[in-house]
Amino acid sequence: MTRSDEQLSRDLQSLRIDRGAGSRAPTHAPLSSEPQRALPPRDEGSSIVGKLVKVGALVGVIALGVVGFRALRASTEASLFKTEVSFTEVGTIAPSQGQVEVTSTGYVVPQVIAKVGTKIMGRISKVGVREGGRVKAGDSLFELDPSDQRSAVAASNARVLSASAKVEAARAQLHEVEIQHTRQKELVRVGAVAASTADDLAARAATLQEQLKAQQADMVAARADVAQLAVGLAHTTVKAPIDGVAVTKPAELGDVVSPAATLVELVDFSTLVVETDVPEGRLGKIRPEGPCEIVLDAMEGARFPGRVVAIGPRLNRSKATAQVKVRFEVPPPELRPEMSARVSFLSRALSPEEQKTSVRTVLPANAVFDADGRQNVWVVEGDKIRKTPVSIGEKAGTDFVLTGGPPPGTKLVRDPAPTLHEGQAVKEKSK
Repeated sequence: MTRSDEQLSRDLQSLRIDRGAGSRAPTHAPLSSEPQRALPPRDEGSSIVGKLVKVGALVGVIALGVVGFRALRASTEASLFKTEVSFTEVGTIAPSQGQVEVTSTGYVVPQVIAKVGTKIMGRISKVGVREGGRVKAGDSLFELDPSDQRSAVAASNARVLSASAKVEAARAQLHEVEIQHTRQKELVRVGAVAASTADDLAARAATLQEQLKAQQADMVAARADVAQLAVGLAHTTVKAPIDGVAVTKPAELGDVVSPAATLVELVDFSTLVVETDVPEGRLGKIRPEGPCEIVLDAMEGARFPGRVVAIGPRLNRSKATAQVKVRFEVPPPELRPEMSARVSFLSRALSPEEQKTSVRTVLPANAVFDADGRQNVWVVEGDKIRKTPVSIGEKAGTDFVLTGGPPPGTKLVRDPAPTLHEGQAVKEKSK
């Protein structure tokens, strides 16, 4: 083989495709006289392992992404949407609960109220009462400036004196004419004068008699004016009509008041009762003079025995309720009108021992959960929840006696899920 043939064979050899290398051979071999080096054989096992490592890493990244997405979605849903939960609350247990037949809420209302005013117009010159002060019937509450009334009384007295003087003058004239008439009648009888003269004097006496009556009537009217003005003068002093307490701010010194104005409102605290609306369907359990227990929101933990004093004779059609009035057996000194009250109508009166038993605060057992090594509850504040530690005592039915924690009436989450967290937005589950 010639040299040119060898060169041609090498060139053709360089153009062959290596199928095992998996890569494309160059289309043109380098024009060199040096022989082409053979590539080292490729390790098929290491290639497969590398691919598996890449696939495993990709699967791990995808799994982490899915977990992160789910956590982000749960956090976003918790912050944007309210979780539905069931609510319960902290309650109380009293000895009377076993005898309660009907429970109703109402307000403390006085039965005797006096809105004190004046009968005349005037300017206040003295104030003898303050808001919250106690007064007795007949006490002076306000005094109006009496100058105008005194002047009017003095002028009316002067008119009385003038009318009295006119009456006396008319009576004197009448007496004089009557004397003249008597004399003329005697002269007429003996024929000394004409009868017409006596008749004229008789007519004159009759006229003066009527004038005397008119003057007397004027004097009576003047005296009546004096009496009326004296009454108005007495009305410049405004007195308390009842024993009571001033529950409104009284009119101030210098105010000009009229009969239409209320100067102060008095309330007889001895007539305070609780007025409550009882549903028509439970009205049959209410008995006149029946025993009750009254709890005031303003006096937490205090219970007061009471009695039914009146059942309304008419029902409220729109609310299907009847008004029931309950009096306190012994009203507390702190009792005030418009206090909110809860009345429990009992089947029997409580014994003195039962009345002395204190009310216990209870916590529903299904609201308690363990966390951070102690017992807690989720307290609902608005639409957010807050984890609050509690201290509980003995078991009381399905509840625990609460020795330390939120006060009665606090709203809690019932059967809390372990996924709840601090500050989570919640709403009550549809019933």
